[in-house]
Amino acid sequence: MFRYPRLPSRAQARRRDRRGRGLRGPLMPGALPAAKSRTERFDHQVSQSVSLLEDIYGKTIAGVEFGVEDVPPSSPAWWESGAVPLGRYFPADAGLPHRIVIYRRPIITRTFSPAHQFELITQVLIEQIVHMTGKEPD
Repeated sequence: MFRYPRLPSRAQARRRDRRGRGLRGPLMPGALPAAKSRTERFDHQVSQSVSLLEDIYGKTIAGVEFGVEDVPPSSPAWWESGAVPLGRYFPADAGLPHRIVIYRRPIITRTFSPAHQFELITQVLIEQIVHMTGKEPD
């Protein structure tokens, strides 16, 4: 009676590469900046921009929560007709603090370099802070 050769299971196949030497280590150690994902780099830029604006605005934005989401919700607000928002301000409500959310994908698609991306993030944050406080951006 003829039997087909037994194939290795998925777990065994993952542990070995084609030559049987095992998997290699990571290409970039986790401590280096190049090992960060695009999302982590974007979050880092937002946190740098927030710390820069905290130095400028001080107590005005002390209790504000800042967040990052990938894309805006599919149902835009009534004032956002036709345009894709880059950020949004949510006023304080029922025990929740003021919140400012930055949308990652629309900002990334409008920028061409990390420096330009940082400038746009800072500009969007300033616009939302101005919307929150009702003051002039100057």
